[in-house]
Amino acid sequence: MDFLEDIDVVFGVVRDGVAKAYPQTILAQHEIVNDTLAGTPVAVTYCPLTGTAMGFYRGSTTFGVSGRLINNNLVMYDRATEAWWPQILGTAIPGPWNEDPQVRSLREFRVVWTDWSSWRERHPDTRVLSTETGYARNYANDPYGSYTPLSGYYEGGPPMFPPLEYGDRYDPKDVVMGARTADGAVAFEKTVLRSQGVIEGDLAGMPVLGVYDPRYDTGYVYENPEERSFSFDERCGHVVDADGTAHDPAGLGLPRLYTFDAMWFAWSGYYPETTVHE
Repeated sequence: MDFLEDIDVVFGVVRDGVAKAYPQTILAQHEIVNDTLAGTPVAVTYCPLTGTAMGFYRGSTTFGVSGRLINNNLVMYDRATEAWWPQILGTAIPGPWNEDPQVRSLREFRVVWTDWSSWRERHPDTRVLSTETGYARNYANDPYGSYTPLSGYYEGGPPMFPPLEYGDRYDPKDVVMGARTADGAVAFEKTVLRSQGVIEGDLAGMPVLGVYDPRYDTGYVYENPEERSFSFDERCGHVVDADGTAHDPAGLGLPRLYTFDAMWFAWSGYYPETTVHE
């Protein structure tokens, strides 16, 4: 843990009471960590080019980096079937190693994009992915740039490779908090969500809420079928309902959708019909 500074980006996971932090600078060089957390085989994945950190239940297989990209996004492969899996989709697609994969989607779990200080404060017993990876790498540096301060590839400008067509509502590398279902997709621009705390939205006709969590500088998306009213209390960082009851941003008592950070070009390229709310 001594190699981490308070401002360093980590990807946090909690499984059955066990917390673990995965430093962004390690994942920037390997992109996939096949791990076992609280007895459950998992894969924690990160694509530097699209700014997406996602977790998957891997079962008995392990995942590797195919070396291919779709819309600049990591394409994984599983070593059991050699099927290709674009990270953002989490769904198997045909590829030269397996031209007819069984169509299926991976089960996902939330990975919290935050900084080391915030994660450690709330999870003092957290485990941390070791730099002893078996590879001779300098994990103090990210070959793509830095998030603290923002520099290099992450600072702005076009994607590294020609992307799918994306909307011009935001700069290509602006960060959105995105959620999707079989019916559609929704995105909340992160800086706007941070400033407003709670934003009402719509996902394929379903009312949803974007909620900011200042403890980790992250966000969540909830289904809100009854269109309940909530507001954000900046003094305590809680979400307050119409009755005046304060709620933890991570637990509103509403169905919570799988939500993750993504660069705008990547999200809108994969989900061109996404609704956007601010």
